[in-house]
Amino acid sequence: MKVIAYLNFDGQCEAAFKYYERLLGGKIEAMLTFGSTPAAEGVPPTHVDKIMHARLVLGPGQELMASDSPPGRHQSPKGMHVSLMVPSIAEGERIFRGLADGGTVEMPFEQTFWAPRFGLVVDRYGTPWMVNVEPAA
Repeated sequence: MKVIAYLNFDGQCEAAFKYYERLLGGKIEAMLTFGSTPAAEGVPPTHVDKIMHARLVLGPGQELMASDSPPGRHQSPKGMHVSLMVPSIAEGERIFRGLADGGTVEMPFEQTFWAPRFGLVVDRYGTPWMVNVEPAA
């Protein structure tokens, strides 16, 4: 079994995934608009260029998927965070700063009893993240 986070956006999926691609070092392997699919006929004109499906590969077995919510159907994420386990404090700080840029810090990126650094942030696109530095073995 493989678990993959599937994010929903209110019209900013393309911008968010291009940002995540640069920040997280992945590669976008799919970015389909509603208008480029067989379902295009039934899509409102305001949604034709919105993303029906995106796939960002971050490494072997690691990916994010997403889409823009249908018109009038978007809900902000509640009760969840996308969790990133990073290998170093420097990498964690870089990613946390990038996610916090234009977003909201829920918990500062600082030392905790379980990790050298940990923080919570909701990015500028509304996605909640946990950034956790893996403790040394």
